[in-house]
Amino acid sequence: MQTFRSPRVLVVEDETLVSMLIEDMVCDCGGQVIGPAATFEQAIALALEGDLDLAILDVNVAGLVVYPVADVLRQRGIPFIFVTGYDPSIVPACYRHERVLMKPFSYETFSETFDAAVAARIDTLASS
Repeated sequence: MQTFRSPRVLVVEDETLVSMLIEDMVCDCGGQVIGPAATFEQAIALALEGDLDLAILDVNVAGLVVYPVADVLRQRGIPFIFVTGYDPSIVPACYRHERVLMKPFSYETFSETFDAAVAARIDTLASS
């Protein structure tokens, strides 16, 4: 991520209203929305090929878990934030260190989590 551009953020969410809310929050935080992806197929395609700096991933996308998308992002070195309406204990142990937002979340909570993820991405890129 170059410092002069807004972070490019993949939004994966199958609920239209929730997706719109997240997209607005991403924009308010200075990000540029990629997608959004409402299906697993769209999400995996964008994760594989998109010019991304960060991703916001709903854990359950139309009945499919999003973990394979997270794996692709992890392999590419792109951080992600899980979003879920379920108990955070459903997140597998291999992802427990990742950021998780519980639905419903506040703008403040989203903003803090988003900013921390962007800062971590910038630190990672600066050290590489």
